[in-house]
Amino acid sequence: MTLISRQKALCDKYGAEYSPISNYSFLSISKGFDPKSFPINGLRHSEMKSSGWFIWSGDYSDSDDFFETIHAHHMNDICDSVIKYLALAPGWRFLFDNDYEDVWYDPDLIP
Repeated sequence: MTLISRQKALCDKYGAEYSPISNYSFLSISKGFDPKSFPINGLRHSEMKSSGWFIWSGDYSDSDDFFETIHAHHMNDICDSVIKYLALAPGWRFLFDNDYEDVWYDPDLIP
């Protein structure tokens, strides 16, 4: 199954609009992201100058320097399990660990 078909299948499963980002789109990832530190969380704000994605592992922090910006294609090396979620439209969130997955729409993410 191709990446595009995996992303479309995930969007269909949860009733989300398919809204892919380019490999060179920017996303924000927590500094020190650890793909073995669960849960892995992601949320997509309305698109501005970036893809709108914020992704973190483990516990969330409100610290101003919690996130750093990377190109989306770097997720292939950092945590390829996240890539199937990156076509969810703005307003969507995900959370997963080894045995659990949740994907939902959060209207608070859209102004």
